[in-house]
Amino acid sequence: MTTTWGVAETAGRIAAGELTAVQAVEACLDAIDSRNPELNAFSVVLADRARAEAATRDDAAAPLGPLHGVPIAIKEENDVEGCVTTFGGKANTTPAAADSEVVRRLRAAGAVIVGKTSMPEFGAWPYTEPRSLGPARNPWDPAHTPGGSSGGTAVAVASGMVPTGIGGDGGGSIRIPASYCGLFGLKPQRGRVSTAPNPHLWWALGVIGPLTRSVLDSALVYDVIRGSHDGDRFHAAETGSFVEAASREPGRLRIGWTVKPTSKGVRPHPLHVQAVEDTARLLTELGHDVRQVDAGLPDPAAAFVPQFFAGIRTEADAVEHYERLEPSIRQAYRLGFWVRPRVIEWALRQTERVSAKANRVFDEYDVLLTPVTANRPPKVGVLEGANALTAALRSTPAIAYTALWNVTGNPAAAVPCGLGPDGLPLSVQLVGRLDDEPTLLSLSAQLEAARPWPLVSGARGTTGDA
Repeated sequence: MTTTWGVAETAGRIAAGELTAVQAVEACLDAIDSRNPELNAFSVVLADRARAEAATRDDAAAPLGPLHGVPIAIKEENDVEGCVTTFGGKANTTPAAADSEVVRRLRAAGAVIVGKTSMPEFGAWPYTEPRSLGPARNPWDPAHTPGGSSGGTAVAVASGMVPTGIGGDGGGSIRIPASYCGLFGLKPQRGRVSTAPNPHLWWALGVIGPLTRSVLDSALVYDVIRGSHDGDRFHAAETGSFVEAASREPGRLRIGWTVKPTSKGVRPHPLHVQAVEDTARLLTELGHDVRQVDAGLPDPAAAFVPQFFAGIRTEADAVEHYERLEPSIRQAYRLGFWVRPRVIEWALRQTERVSAKANRVFDEYDVLLTPVTANRPPKVGVLEGANALTAALRSTPAIAYTALWNVTGNPAAAVPCGLGPDGLPLSVQLVGRLDDEPTLLSLSAQLEAARPWPLVSGARGTTGDA
C-alpha cells in the first residue's frame, strides 16, 4: 500500500482482495513512525489496538461496511473507548468508557481507529499549538501552522499518515486546516452528524465531519456517520446519498462570489482574492452563471461570542482537573462569567436572526464563493505568549469568512485550488443553502476534475492557475 491512497481506493483494494486490513494499518503506522515526529499530528497512536482490530476485519466472514479495513484518525474531542478524551490538554485523566456515536458508526462500517489527533485545548483557537503536546506543523512547510482546531487531523491526512480523519468545526475548524493543508473539508449542515454523547457542541456552533484528500472520500465517510440521534439538540433535514451527489454533474448553477469578510478591519490576502477570482472564471468556463455580489452578510459576533464563551465554560466545568487547563482557557472561562442560561437563549435567538439575514443571498444564488481565510498560514508560534484576548485577536483573520456559517448552520466547504508561490496550499470556500450539501459535493467534484489538486504534501500534481 502507498499512503497516497484515499478512502475509496483503500476500501476498494481490501474488498478486491488486493490488500488486507492489517497491511493497510501497518502502512499507516509506518507512515506515522516516519512523519509524526516532525509534524506532531497524533496525540495518541493506538498501534497494538489497531493491529488487533484490523486482524478481526480480515477474519470477518463478510465486509462490515463501506469502510471495511480503512484506517482512520479521530480528533481528541471525540470519545474513543479506553482513551482519555483530553480536548487537547491535561485536565482529564480517566479513559472514556465508550465510543462516541460517530466512532461507533465508523467501527460498525468496518473502519479501524489508529489514533487520536492533536487540537488546541477545547478547540478554542484556529491554530493547533496546545501546551500539552506542542505545535502541530504543516506538512507543506513545517515552519507554518496547519491551522485548527482540527489541525492534527489535517496534518495526518495531508501528509499521508492516514486516508482520512475526523475533525470538528465550531468556527471554521474543519475548513481552516483543510485550506492550510490542501484538503477537502466540508462543514456539514448543523444536525447532520450526531454529537452524542453530547447533546450539542458549543450550542448551535459545533459540528463533526471528516477531512479528506478527495470529494468522493468525504462523501463516503459522511454516508457512514450522518444521521442524528434522539439525544441531539439539532436535527438536519434528510438528503439523498452524498456519494451519489459527488458522482453526478451539478447542472448549471447560479454562483455569487465576494471577497468581503464579515469581520471589520480584516483584509484578505491578495493570493486569496486571486484564488476566488480564478475559481469564478473557471466556474464560468464550466457553464455556470457566476457574478460578483454585494451579499450584505451580517457580522455574526453577537450570536457567536456568547456561544464561544458558553462552550468553553461548559467543557471546563466538566473536566476532572480545572487547575490543569491552559492559562488562556482559564482566562476565557473567567471572561465568560456573564454567559448565563438566559444569555445563551438570547444568543440562540440572535442565531436565528443572523441566519435569516445571511440566507437572503440564496434567494438569487445557489452557491456563494468566498475565501476560506483572510490570512496565509502563519508561522508556528502564532499563539505563543498569548492570553485569551490576544489569542482571539490573532484568530480573527482565520475565521473572518467561516464563523458566520457556524452561526447560520449552512453547509460550507473548503475546496483546494493548488499551491501559492510560497509553496503552501490555496483554497476557496463554497457555501450552500441550508441542508444542501449535495449541491456543494457535486460542484466541488466538478472543480476537482477540472483542476486537480496535489493529494499528499510533496506530491506535486496539476495545481491550477491560482
